[in-house]
Amino acid sequence: MNLEEYAAKQSVLAPAGVPIPKGVVCKTPNEAYQAVAKIGPAVVKAQVPTGKRGKSGGIKMADTPDDGADAARGILGMTIGGSRVERVLIEQRCPIERELYAAVLVDVVSRAPLVLFSTEGGMDIEEVAEKSPDAIRRHVVDVNRGFSATDAATLLKGLDLGKSAGPIGEILVKLYNIFRDKDAELVEINPLAMLKGGEVVALDCKFVLDDASAARQPDLVKVASPPKLTALEERGAEHGLRFIQLDGNVGVLANGAGLTMTTMDVIDHFGGRPANFLEIGGEAYTKAEVALDLVLSNPGVKSLVVNFCGAFARTDVMADGVVRAWETLKPKIPAFFSIHGTGEDEAVKLVRERLGIEPYDLMEDAVKAAVEAAQ
Repeated sequence: MNLEEYAAKQSVLAPAGVPIPKGVVCKTPNEAYQAVAKIGPAVVKAQVPTGKRGKSGGIKMADTPDDGADAARGILGMTIGGSRVERVLIEQRCPIERELYAAVLVDVVSRAPLVLFSTEGGMDIEEVAEKSPDAIRRHVVDVNRGFSATDAATLLKGLDLGKSAGPIGEILVKLYNIFRDKDAELVEINPLAMLKGGEVVALDCKFVLDDASAARQPDLVKVASPPKLTALEERGAEHGLRFIQLDGNVGVLANGAGLTMTTMDVIDHFGGRPANFLEIGGEAYTKAEVALDLVLSNPGVKSLVVNFCGAFARTDVMADGVVRAWETLKPKIPAFFSIHGTGEDEAVKLVRERLGIEPYDLMEDAVKAAVEAAQ
């Protein structure tokens, strides 16, 4: 769940004490005119939950109120990253001396929060990581002790930040506290600007909220951008199914989110591309026909992996739902089953006798066969 820049600054950074420029959110050119008249020379920024706004023409300078109105007129209604621009942020222009980068995110390797800092801000951090990996400082956080001012000072040591080192360190600590307290997946400031007067200000902010924490963060949910769903994803949501459409060619049906993600990883390992995320299990087997139809309706799907592993949930019950759906929909693509756990003998027999398909003993073999069939 993403917050647009203005929402991240006003609802997350400012309450935590992170300095931000003066800014006004506007929905019309006239509002933009009034905002620039009040603020002075400003930056007009498209507000969408995606990056690369500048490269798309969504960020313009405004020296006068007329400039502000013209810039807003040109930006409003644009489509950037699949999102229509319905508002702009008119923000005070700041005298920048240096552009820095700061972020806190989940590190998948250490399975812990990771604080990042670089003196090369204002550009794509992926480019910095590729061209100058040593330009990015990293600190893996022990969640039992947190991230302290001492940790921040160690991270910044030797970077020649002058008198701004202290304020930058304080901001890094605040970013970690935001990450922890607001259930974030990512808090990123790019650029974090050192101004000519010595102040340090967040000129941009990207904030991604963990969807699973929505009940704990109702205030952030209110200002978050609604997820942009495809037609198939909307159909899945209408039936209470979490379906995510991807651009791959191997469809996936599995029980449990963990097993589904594992199946997708194995597809990738064997050189394939998963076409979707969709798990069915528990009571969801009653929605097998809808689930199967969702997967098959993705035009890129060339083969299907059905992967069931049951402990408390019975695999024969889940297989029965899929078999009935298969007999109704009569799909033409090849399907490859892997079934293990409670009720697997009955499930394997059901698939073999009703569909004429022999399930694989190993998940890896079923996935590999599906990847080859999709080529």
